[in-house]
Amino acid sequence: MRYPVDLVIRNGTVVTAARSFTADVAVSGGSIAVVDTDLSSLAATAHDVVDASGLLVLPGCIDVHTHTRVASDDEPDRFFQDSVAAAFGGTTSFLAFNNPGTGSSAKAHRSILAGIHEFRRATASDSAIDFGLSPAILGGMVDPLGELAAMVDAGVPTAKAFMVFDFRLADRTIFEAMRTLGQRGGMLEVHCEDPVLIDAAVASALQRGNTAPRYHASTRSTGAEAVATHRAVAFARAADAPVHVVHLSCAEALRYVAEAKATGVRAHAETCPHYLTLTEERYDEPDPLTCARSLISPPLRSAADRDSLWDGLASGALDLVATDHVADRLAVEKAGAAQGVPFDKISNGAPGIETLLATVFDGGVARGRITVERMVDLLATTPARLFGFDRKGAIEVGRDADIVLFDPEARRTIRASELHHTSDYTPYEGLEVGGAVRSVFVRGTAVIRDGAFVGQRGFGKFVERGTAGA
Repeated sequence: MRYPVDLVIRNGTVVTAARSFTADVAVSGGSIAVVDTDLSSLAATAHDVVDASGLLVLPGCIDVHTHTRVASDDEPDRFFQDSVAAAFGGTTSFLAFNNPGTGSSAKAHRSILAGIHEFRRATASDSAIDFGLSPAILGGMVDPLGELAAMVDAGVPTAKAFMVFDFRLADRTIFEAMRTLGQRGGMLEVHCEDPVLIDAAVASALQRGNTAPRYHASTRSTGAEAVATHRAVAFARAADAPVHVVHLSCAEALRYVAEAKATGVRAHAETCPHYLTLTEERYDEPDPLTCARSLISPPLRSAADRDSLWDGLASGALDLVATDHVADRLAVEKAGAAQGVPFDKISNGAPGIETLLATVFDGGVARGRITVERMVDLLATTPARLFGFDRKGAIEVGRDADIVLFDPEARRTIRASELHHTSDYTPYEGLEVGGAVRSVFVRGTAVIRDGAFVGQRGFGKFVERGTAGA
């Protein structure tokens, strides 16, 4: 090599989606320059050498589903803080949505392009790791379909539509958005829950006086999720376009995705760590505020559903795992639960941006449900491919040197007091997990070193992405 080497990682076990092998990794100019069995000659002149003996050398996780809130006057550090939390957890890139509740303005709720410009201004010098945006396409927008081509041309090839909530998108518009994005090399993400079934169930529960947080789950059935998922993949088939089903939670919905894949539909789907780790028993908790920790949509499901999701990850019926991170706080967004506020008025969501790798490694690899290579595929390689992160997602020459050094033999207990996100709790409190992140590099620069944050605010770049849904 004639150019200088900035970093050499030696003696680790490099893990790709296809295989694991002992190798050294050399980094130059932010990119992976060489992967070989012995780079001692390069290490002799490298600026930095890290011994990864006993560690896994993983590509950084790519979390494609977060509701990370942008900075506000009252909370100027919240976007930065959650990006640091992501890094501590082994995530080197993430996508955020700008739906209501994330700090986006009324102007952004009327125009996709205005929302992109606003998000880029708000986050320009704020993140410790790389990031991007999947805009929310909202029901009240003036001309969302007319803006999709310019959105993709701006390096933003994915967007999200909601079938539920007061900013839901009409089915006709979902179909047209899916088709338009597919023609432009983009992909629509869809929150699949049926509004007719859910609205009726919620109204019935409230009329009966069933207002406690636990009734949130009983009003959002697996059937309502499955019906909506079936509709979304049917749209994708008719539109000859890709679709990405977000936060799939149950076997009933998974069946429709698997059937669509088998018939050639470009149907993709993710699940989340909370569906892989926790179950609906959480809603038996008598304390309303404790119960509200798990007030998410879709809600937690049965142990049988959880097992089906792990089977789907192993088989390929499910494509990836993402967090659906919402930095709600018990003292703020969830506080109404302790005051008798009805469940339909309490914020939906739970934090998870820092615990993605930990929960998937422990629940999947350590328990023999998936291989470590499959984990890399689910958390890095496939997210990069499906969401247009062309330079990320693998330990390969020419890719960004987004690298995680991970100790598979470590044991730790997840505690909110030891996490770094902006929430004041974690749904995984007290969960003992195997494995621990030791160091994290983004484009070859250390962000976490030996368990300590050494990065810089603003180092993370907004990633303009390529073709999605491939």
